[in-house]
Amino acid sequence: MGLHTGFRDLVGKGQRFQELILPMTMPSVDRQARVPRNLTRPIARLLAAVADARRYHGTTGTRKWAIRGRSPMRVGGRVLVMGVVNVTPDSFSDGGRFFKSDRAIEHGRALAREGADIIDVGGESTRPGATHVPVAKEMERVLPVIEALAEEVRVPISVDTRRPEVAKRAVGLGASIVNDVEGLRRKGMRAAVRESGSGVVAMHMRGTPDSMQNDTSYADIRSEVYGFLKTQTDRALGAGIRREQIVIDPGIGFGKSVEGNVELLDHLSEFRALGFPILTGTSRKSFLGHITGGLGVTERLESSLGSAVFATLRGADIVRVHDVQATIRALALVNLLREPR
Repeated sequence: MGLHTGFRDLVGKGQRFQELILPMTMPSVDRQARVPRNLTRPIARLLAAVADARRYHGTTGTRKWAIRGRSPMRVGGRVLVMGVVNVTPDSFSDGGRFFKSDRAIEHGRALAREGADIIDVGGESTRPGATHVPVAKEMERVLPVIEALAEEVRVPISVDTRRPEVAKRAVGLGASIVNDVEGLRRKGMRAAVRESGSGVVAMHMRGTPDSMQNDTSYADIRSEVYGFLKTQTDRALGAGIRREQIVIDPGIGFGKSVEGNVELLDHLSEFRALGFPILTGTSRKSFLGHITGGLGVTERLESSLGSAVFATLRGADIVRVHDVQATIRALALVNLLREPR
C-alpha cells in the first residue's frame, strides 16, 4: 500500500487530517482522540513517510547525490538534465544514428556542450519488444564510448545497463553512475554498486523490455510502483549501498499504459515520501505520440518539453532527455523558481 492509499482512507472517513495526526505527533494536543482501528496502519505509514520526506528535504530542500570519482551532485534545486547516448542499432528515438562508437562519442561531446549535467550511455535497447543483447556485445558497444567521454568531458558519465558485469566494467573505465532499468533486481547488481561507490538510479519496470507491455493493467498503479521502489531501496540499503547514492525512477513508459503514465506523472510528488531524489524519462516516448494525435518520434519535441516541465513541477529532480539544449531552455523559469531566493 502506497502513501496515497493511506491518505485516501483518511479522507474517506470524513475526518480532518489534523484531527487524527496532531494528537499523535504534538504533545500539546489532546491525545484522547480515538483513531478508527482500520486507520492505524495507514497513519503509521503516513508518519513514516513524513519522516522520510523530512530527511530528504532537510532545511534547504536540497541534498547531495554521491557518485563515483567526482564531487557529489546537488539535487533539489536546479533541475539536472541527463542527456541520452544510445549506442544501439534499434533505438526507438534515433534509429541507430549513433550506433558507431565515433558517432556516439561525438554526440556525447555535443550534449555536454549543450549543457547536459550527466551523459547516459546505453548499449541495449529497452524499447517495448526489444530483443536480447549478449553481455559481450553490450560491452563492445558502450565501453569504448564511456572510456572516451570520461576522459574528454567534464560532466559525469552514467551507464544505462541492467547487468552487473557491464556496470562493473563501465565504472572501472570512468562511469560515475549506474542507471538500472530493472531497479537492482538482478543478482550481483547491488554488490556491484556497493563495491564501486557509484551513484545508482533504481527504476520500476514490470517484467523485461521484451515482455513489459504485455500486461499494463494494475489494481493501483501508484501503490504498486511505490511499493516496488520502497522494497528495492530497502534492499539496497540493507546490502550496504548508502542512502545518498540512490535516485529513484517510476519508469514512465516501462510496462505502463498511456493512462498509467499520465497518472504517475500527475502524482509524482507522492514518491518524494520515499526520501530519495526522483528522475523521470518521458522524452519522445510513445504515450506522448498517442496523446498528440499519433505524432511520430521525430515530431514529439514539444510534448517532450512539456512533459519534462510538468514532471519537475510535480517533483522530479532529474530529467532524462534526448534534446538537451531545448530542455534546458524550457526549464529556465522552473529553475528560477526552484532556487533559493
